[in-house]
Amino acid sequence: MGPVQAGIPPRRRAVLLALVLAAGAAVVPTVALRLPPPHGSPHTVAWACGAVGGGAVSAPALGWTRPRCRAPACVYSMRRDPQTAKGGAVRVSRGRRVLAGRLSSTDCTPDVSNASQINVAVLGGGSFGTAMSHVLGRKGVNVTMVVRKPEVAASINENGTNTQHQSHVQLPATVHATVDAAAAFSNADFIFHAVPVQFTREALGKVAHLMPPGVPVISLSKGIETSTLMLMAEVLEDCLGTDRPLAFLSGPAFASEIAEGLVTAVTIASHDRELANDLMELLASTNFRALYSPDVVGVEIGGAVKNVIAIAAGMCEGLGLGTNAMAALVTRGCTEMRKLAVVCGGESSTVFGLSGVGDTFGTCFGPLSRNRQVGIRLGRGETLEEILQSSTEVAEGVATSRAVTALVCKRVKGYRRDLKYPILFGVAAILDGKITPREGLERLMEMPLRVEDFSSR
Repeated sequence: MGPVQAGIPPRRRAVLLALVLAAGAAVVPTVALRLPPPHGSPHTVAWACGAVGGGAVSAPALGWTRPRCRAPACVYSMRRDPQTAKGGAVRVSRGRRVLAGRLSSTDCTPDVSNASQINVAVLGGGSFGTAMSHVLGRKGVNVTMVVRKPEVAASINENGTNTQHQSHVQLPATVHATVDAAAAFSNADFIFHAVPVQFTREALGKVAHLMPPGVPVISLSKGIETSTLMLMAEVLEDCLGTDRPLAFLSGPAFASEIAEGLVTAVTIASHDRELANDLMELLASTNFRALYSPDVVGVEIGGAVKNVIAIAAGMCEGLGLGTNAMAALVTRGCTEMRKLAVVCGGESSTVFGLSGVGDTFGTCFGPLSRNRQVGIRLGRGETLEEILQSSTEVAEGVATSRAVTALVCKRVKGYRRDLKYPILFGVAAILDGKITPREGLERLMEMPLRVEDFSSR
């Protein structure tokens, strides 16, 4: 008993404890705290994310006992036995390997001796796949990039540079490349998927059977598949099955800045909290940070819609409309993003995080945004065909714009949906050549006068 408790009568102490527990129950749904257990004695770590329930999953041989519940919202506790749990051990959960103290996370600096035990395969040698290889490689993780061209693989292995993307930045020594997906996947602890959305189904159709069962797949792609109107979560489940652990990375993250080691924060969305914990630890460093969200749908909607809003913001700049107009347009665009997220089953609050407004601000105002550049050129009078022919990288917002409006028509009831989502429908009409950017602006300014709506729908 501590000195403070010693001076409190037992009955009053019980009343105070009840008040503390009641106050904690009120804030538990919105706060999650983790306290690392000391190595000297068994310790309970409390995870607060909802209501109590469920049974216990025990792994005494590995030193962990996990009381768990069936519902995603739960109070989640974890007890560590210092006699059997050792640093660098591999914890087995649901048939897959996960981290158990294999990386140093106390000061976010890499522990090369432990990190070198981890193998990661990155499917795709584009900008973002290369950037995430930098993040992992700097921590000493063994990274194998799966690329299409043998000459790109040779350059990465021999010179440490990807000749196609971020060639000015030297890749870490632990990053290698191959055109053989089977070799890369055979001993992978994690597989990062870095293929653009519209090419994902074709790419996975060739390599899905090579992925070992139970190995988690982390999607780095943002957007909506135009042929099916599926989000990446649905596409991956369709291609890989429903039993594979999945996670989705999104947020304000320009590939070139990541490769250069500039500070970046992103969101990791997953229904599997253990997987999300492992990924946050895997990626954490002094210049890269991932935060967890259980709202996969909300995170994915934000990552898709922000590209469309960025095209609109670029057109605003191309037309020379000024800062006032752009700020208004981006704000109203985020309102449409929030409405669509809720309609699709996501949480309204997710839009106010890194994957929503954070990614939107970076894409709309950042000079590195491909979607913003498309909008600028459209605003200055170039045609979409001219822009796409001269572009070497994919601007996801062009294909996503049409998919977003089709998704709205599919999910939103009623008529005149263009009045509820005028920016999304306006960008699609401009890309389809039905109206000019100037005409799109005039339509927005002629919208009916109304209350500034902050309701979820």
